[in-house]
This record gives sequence, structure tokens and C-alpha cells, in this order.
Amino acid sequence: MPLAAALCTAGLAAKPAPKPVAQAACPAPQAAVREVLLSADCADCWAAAKGNTAEGPPTWRFDWILPGTDTAPLAAAALRDSADRAERRGGLPPAAGQLDSQQGAASQRLRGLSMQVLSGPAWQGYFGVQLRLKRDARSALPAGSSAWLALVELIPPGSEGSAVGRALVRSVAGPLPLTALQPGQPLSDLRALRWPEGAQPTRLQARAWIEGPDGALLAVAADRCP
Repeated sequence: MPLAAALCTAGLAAKPAPKPVAQAACPAPQAAVREVLLSADCADCWAAAKGNTAEGPPTWRFDWILPGTDTAPLAAAALRDSADRAERRGGLPPAAGQLDSQQGAASQRLRGLSMQVLSGPAWQGYFGVQLRLKRDARSALPAGSSAWLALVELIPPGSEGSAVGRALVRSVAGPLPLTALQPGQPLSDLRALRWPEGAQPTRLQARAWIEGPDGALLAVAADRCP
């Protein structure tokens, strides 16, 4: 049996995993997005208090650690996909620094789009993660849009040497083309995502997003979020 199918049977069909201890209120699918791109060589960037989320409606946050030198202090948490994401978004942090990017709420052009993310508990080092999409005639995705799945570790403020709460991207799968997403025709994708050594499974949250051709995040959804 393929691994993804086995995870679907052993994980997604099982009793839902406990709510992560660091999970905050669920933002709306088209809420504002904040992405922080950190160089693995900049330990001070990770530890700094700069970056606290301002008061107001919940927003989506993604912390990406880009690979650096072999002896980089954050090398263990660096992700190759971080550099790919930075390139698609149109900017890289300066050497041994960070780039803090904020994007306003998505356009109403995605009204009528339904996104659901499901995940099973950790099983043999993997999570089964499933994305379900459905749209009606009101929703018009830009040509070239794609879907992505990820495991994000929700790190509370004051933990792991960080003064601020973080949503550290730990594993990524994609892109999933959306040409088959036609009005009234549901689309589903199931992946097996490995949780990396050093991550705490109870703090992992499955997320998915729709990414426009310019790299902007048009909608985000998370497991155990309506």
C-alpha cells in the first residue's frame, strides 16, 4: 500500500489529534499574511523581540529559515523550500539577516472558494495531510495559481530561544496545479509529509494555501480551523 494511502487509513481516519498547545485563534482564509524570511546564519534575528503581532484581527504568519553556511546556528531548522518561496515572493533577506514581508487581506475575487485541511497524528515519522478544495462560479482564480501543503510548528513566545511566537515552516509539498478546479467539482490532494528531527509533533499544524502566479498568498487554511 502506498505510504500516503496508508497514512490516510491510519491517520486521517483516526481520532483527531489533540489541539496544538501553541495554536491561536484561526484567521479567516483570506486574512492578512505575514512572512518572515530568516537567514540560518542570523541567530540574533531569531532571538530578537522585533516582530510581535500587532493587536487586531488574527493574521496568518509563516517563518521561513533559509539555508546558510555549514556552521550556521540555525542550520538544523533551515529548509531548502524557504529559498524557493523567497524567490517566488520576489525577495531574499540580506546576508546573515532577515526580511519581514507583510501582505494585506486577499481580494474578494476568491469569495466562493472552500478550503479544508485534514491531518492524522504522527505515524512512523510522517503526517498524512489532505487538502480539499471546492469553488463556485463566484470564485475566479488567476491563471497560473497553485496549491501548497505544509507542516508548520507553532512555537510559543519565549520558547526555543525566540522572544516572539513563531509559525516555523517545517515541511512543504507542492505545487499542485489548479486547472482541474472547476465550479462545483471538488478537488482533493493527499500527501505524506515527514516531520523533521527536532520538531515537536504536538506543536505541528497542517496548513495549505493558494498561491498566485506572482507569489502572493490568496487564501490560507489550517487543520482544525473552520
